[in-house]
Amino acid sequence: MRRRHWLACAAAAAAGPLARIGARAQDRAPYTGPLFDAHLHYNDDAQLAHPIDDVLARMQRSGVRAIVANSRPNDGTRALAAAREQARAAGVTVVPFVRLYRNRDDYQRWFADPTIRDLVLAELARGSAAGPYRGLGEFHLYDSANADGPIARELMRLAQDRGLAVLAHCDDVAIDKLMAHAPRATLIWAHTGIGGVPLARVRELHARHPTLHGELSYRPGLTRDDGRLAPDWQTLMLAHPRRFLIGSDTWINARWANYEALMQACRLWLGHLPGDAGRRIGWANGAALFGLPEPR
Repeated sequence: MRRRHWLACAAAAAAGPLARIGARAQDRAPYTGPLFDAHLHYNDDAQLAHPIDDVLARMQRSGVRAIVANSRPNDGTRALAAAREQARAAGVTVVPFVRLYRNRDDYQRWFADPTIRDLVLAELARGSAAGPYRGLGEFHLYDSANADGPIARELMRLAQDRGLAVLAHCDDVAIDKLMAHAPRATLIWAHTGIGGVPLARVRELHARHPTLHGELSYRPGLTRDDGRLAPDWQTLMLAHPRRFLIGSDTWINARWANYEALMQACRLWLGHLPGDAGRRIGWANGAALFGLPEPR
């Protein structure tokens, strides 16, 4: 039931991210600098509907200069990594992650399937045309108890030992569990708790785990109806300006069709942050995590 509810809510959100942005937000200066999309999928169905040239053009039009690429299966990530000339022409750096999914069934069972460990090790050994893989995920934990399973524990320790980031879609309880397995691992929390984890709890987790980063796609309560950043979120971001990232989460084709609007919505609320906080969250935090230079 929880999975069906999430799918229904996500599909509705994908339909039009700018629909709620009123005229008052439109006359405020958006952030205009480079963007790092820290949560991007190029899944098998997207590859049929949106060829490489199309998705790179969407990134270029949106001012996206780097992406965390992961896909179901990993063919999509390898395809993006192999499109080096097209990506260079579009000004996009591909940061490849190994995803744990061969098909949709793996979403529900990866944590109990030892062949997933074999898949990850084989993919890491293979590498990509863009260089070594830089992370694992996105993976889903719909039940936080599964974060204590042997596969999750082993992959977190592998990530810590090899300096790989982890992109995890889970609740706040699972964050503590995952970090207990690998306290020094870089963990990117997809959606910073898509279920609407209270901000006091988000603040607590960031204080407890210095290598935790919050990715902000689909985050309930992030913006007001006019597209402005919610005041409590602004307070949190200014307290931890180096710990948040933006993302598109192109998990369905509707998100690809709406990619430019998704990025423009981010630019609007990033522009409401004072000082360099908007650039830091929109670009610099992701670039620092993966050692990317300033874009030309």
